[in-house]
Amino acid sequence: MKSELFGQNLEKSGDGVLSLQNPRMLKARLDSSELLARQGAMVAYQGQVEFAYEGAGGVGRFLKKALTGEGVPLMRCRGTGDVFLAQDANELHVLELDGDAGVTVNGANVLAFEPGLTWDIRRVEGASALSGGVFNMVFSGTGRLVISAFGTPVVLNTGEAPTFADLQSAVAWSSSLQTRLVRTAGASALIGRGSGEAFQLAFSGTGFLVVQASEGPVVPTHSHGNSGGSGLFG
Repeated sequence: MKSELFGQNLEKSGDGVLSLQNPRMLKARLDSSELLARQGAMVAYQGQVEFAYEGAGGVGRFLKKALTGEGVPLMRCRGTGDVFLAQDANELHVLELDGDAGVTVNGANVLAFEPGLTWDIRRVEGASALSGGVFNMVFSGTGRLVISAFGTPVVLNTGEAPTFADLQSAVAWSSSLQTRLVRTAGASALIGRGSGEAFQLAFSGTGFLVVQASEGPVVPTHSHGNSGGSGLFG
């Protein structure tokens, strides 16, 4: 059988633990090691790999997650082999934290990270329950973190000018930045997908902000039937 498929899309070998096979698929090479990943993100694996539900990681984070709904439903991948991860064909980016700076990520954009990283759930200052989407995950320490973005993102330098982003479009930013919620009354038809008032995150300080090319796909409302259930793999 002949096809360009077999030339351009063959699995790529790499020495790193985490490597991008293409802009939308990640390969994690486990060598008797572990990785934390979003439940449902595994699309294939090779070798002897086990998957287990990962709790919130401590009473404090568990209570925050229960109250806010934020955070990522995680699974722990362990063993020896290769695990392939993806999220709705979104574009993936590997961030390497070296211990000198933290990064804050919208929970919806976290795909996977090495267990050596420290993480917590934080609330955006000035946010209320009415604004929604205002609890994020903060990572620090040394290790790799993989984030997803709907479309190709842009990285803004927040030190150059006052910077604002839609709540669903802000993917990740320097944890050293000060954030607050601002609202534009009557602009809901012009900004975002809300109703009544449009909320944005305001960033101040020197650092970076990653903004995705869309607020993300619209999920249609539907009712769940009695069949089936949710698991670790989607």
